Amino acid sequence: MTTFTDGAVLRPARAGDETGILACIQALADYEREPDAVDNTADMIAETLFGDDPRAFAFVVEGSDAEIRAIAIWFLTYSTWTGRHGIWLEDLYVHEQYRSNGYGVALLAALAAECVDRGYSRLEWTVLDWNEPAIGFYRALGAEAMEEWTTRRVTGEALRALAARR
Repeated sequence: MTTFTDGAVLRPARAGDETGILACIQALADYEREPDAVDNTADMIAETLFGDDPRAFAFVVEGSDAEIRAIAIWFLTYSTWTGRHGIWLEDLYVHEQYRSNGYGVALLAALAAECVDRGYSRLEWTVLDWNEPAIGFYRALGAEAMEEWTTRRVTGEALRALAARR
């Protein structure tokens, strides 16, 4: 668990976080110009993340007011080339009023640490090609552009360096 100077904490998601997670998902869809695309519900999130056989996972940043301020939702991938798992970051979102508090870096560092600690070979995600602020943010953390797929990957020394920022 990471604690921020403003009293917020980064922790694994737990039952009861579904509404806050869904609010972040909807805010991300709004930002990505797809406000009507979210079919997800709090019940679906509960089943996906906390059901009998979870296949997706999440970290959240929770404020001292118990508000979910940021999320990272992820799942495992497998590379046939490396013969090892990796993490696919499905969604990373920080509510606009909480940006520049280090939440995004901390969430990515937590995911990089999961990779390093478990022997996974990579951390990957995609970013919209028009989202220049996010692209610059990811580039500054050592993520390489996979131009033909607009995929981001953190491996090797960059992965270890990001994990060390936790």
